[in-house]
Amino acid sequence: MDSIKVLLIEDHKMVRLGLSLVFENCEDIDLIGEAEDGKKGVEMALSLKPDVVLMDIGLPEMDGIQATNIIKKNNPNIKVLIFTSRESEDDVFDSLKSGADGYIMKGANEEQMISAIKAVSEGTAWLDPAIARLVLSNVRKQTYSAPEITNSSVKNVKNTYGLTTREIQVLALIVEGLNNSDIAEKLCITLATAKAHVHSILQKLYVDNRTQATIQAVKEGLV
Repeated sequence: MDSIKVLLIEDHKMVRLGLSLVFENCEDIDLIGEAEDGKKGVEMALSLKPDVVLMDIGLPEMDGIQATNIIKKNNPNIKVLIFTSRESEDDVFDSLKSGADGYIMKGANEEQMISAIKAVSEGTAWLDPAIARLVLSNVRKQTYSAPEITNSSVKNVKNTYGLTTREIQVLALIVEGLNNSDIAEKLCITLATAKAHVHSILQKLYVDNRTQATIQAVKEGLV
């Protein structure tokens, strides 16, 4: 298996140094470049074509959200993993809407960082547990707290997409950040069945990946 090519876009030198040391000890990851501002990061991403871009948000010249948007529009095959200390709702959802494939906090340990990079490189959305809780909280708030939304209207929205009861359960677990194996274990179903449900959900929501499904769930109050 080829190493995952990673481009790091981060303005703090010590953070870049620390991560470069982490990646040096990981044979599955190859750090192919570093950029200290968003503009240079975009240029390097489009020329080097990394598998994964590890992207800070608070960057000089161009912030990470705008940089992510440009990278994804020009090369959707490049995965972008947001790497930041910011966890406000605006930052999280703006990042996801810009096309980011995952969101990890700077407090994550080495194992979590490597797992997140591997997950997004394989096309699986990765949300930091704290961010997953924020997303789920937002979903619940939209679904149950808004006075104009009733149980019947939420049900009608779900029926518009043709989601089954089981698919709604699976979608809720996707929003929480669970992978297929976790979903299978949680719902006491086989891994193949979990994969089939996820595939069906993506098709019914007209989205390409779990991140987009999470955004759609949030926007529509589906779970």
